[in-house]
Amino acid sequence: MVNKGKLYLIPTPLAEGPVEMVIPEGTLAVIRRLRCFIVEELRTARRFLIKAGITCPVDELTFLVFNEHSDLADLHQFLAAAADGRDIGLLSEAGVPCVADPGNLIVAASHEAGISVVPLTGPSSILLALMASGFNGQHFSFLGYLPSDKVLRVKKIREIERTIRKKDQTQIFIETPYRNLQMVESLVSTCQENTRLCIACDVTGANEFILTKTIGAWKKAKPEINKRPAIFLLYH
Repeated sequence: MVNKGKLYLIPTPLAEGPVEMVIPEGTLAVIRRLRCFIVEELRTARRFLIKAGITCPVDELTFLVFNEHSDLADLHQFLAAAADGRDIGLLSEAGVPCVADPGNLIVAASHEAGISVVPLTGPSSILLALMASGFNGQHFSFLGYLPSDKVLRVKKIREIERTIRKKDQTQIFIETPYRNLQMVESLVSTCQENTRLCIACDVTGANEFILTKTIGAWKKAKPEINKRPAIFLLYH
């Protein structure tokens, strides 16, 4: 009977720069020995693996593309190599796999197939932003994207603010970079003056910006974060 391979969950950098600054050597060592990868987008995956120092020509690697457009009818096809005894790496586009990322479906299929899942250490913009916010790190909730419709977004922000005070819980959410300014405008026009907002932008990058202020203070000096990857955190 062939021993099954493992599925390694591989974080990738959040911003440009030397991978050694954000990816531990132990994670890089695992990456360099793998030959099969499940990726969201082929071009960025190949570029990352080259920067990570993959030890064979990239053209000799096996890539399986899994993203929001993939057919979910047979997820186990992505795990055939592991069933045959080979280890597989699951790459995120940025940050850690399976958090605000579709890879959780591959992981669920791995558990069903009896394939060991091994999470590797690397950067998570959500956790890094929470660490730097000064907010409650023992009780928090990640909400993903808020509604793009302005009326629904404002309604959701009011609901979030009530939750903060009722549960003493940090609320974390993200936005498409080109809608950052609309998000900031909705927050400062909706939330109470003393509610605290942390904005974490370009986390781990050369232009990293992480700042916590009250809504009243943000109203006086709104940040220049248009089209920059950002995380938003609210707390009382």
